[in-house]
Amino acid sequence: MESIEIPVATGSTLVSDVTDEVERFCAGRGDGLVHVFVPHATCGVALMETGSGSEHDLAAVVDRLLPRDGRYRHAHGSPGHGRDHLLPVFVSPSLVLPVLGGRLALGTWQRVVLVDTNVDNPRRRVRLSFLSG
Repeated sequence: MESIEIPVATGSTLVSDVTDEVERFCAGRGDGLVHVFVPHATCGVALMETGSGSEHDLAAVVDRLLPRDGRYRHAHGSPGHGRDHLLPVFVSPSLVLPVLGGRLALGTWQRVVLVDTNVDNPRRRVRLSFLSG
C-alpha cells in the first residue's frame, strides 16, 4: 500500500474540492482502490457535484441540522464549535473509491470534497492510500 498526506487550506470554506489531488496521486498506478481519509475530529469527505449551487445547499442543510449556537455540551473553541464535532457522524471521515487504469472511476458530476465546518482550524490534512488490485 502506498500513502501520502496532502495539506488543504479550508479557511472559512465549507467545501474544498480535492479531486484533482486524488487523481494526481492515482495516476499511473493501474487498477485498485484509493482510500481518502481526514485525520480530524471535525470534518469529513464526500462525493458531490460542485459548481452548481450544491455547496450553498449543503451549507443550508448543515446549518439546519447542526446550528452554530450554544446548545452543545462540547463547548470549547468558537461559539457553536460543538456542532463541528458532530459533523463526522453525518459526513464520513473516509471514502474508498475505485481506480481503473490509474484514473478515478467517478460518475460524470462526482467530485471528492472535504467538508469542514470548523472555523478554528483552517489547515487540514487528507491522507490518500492506494491499494493495487
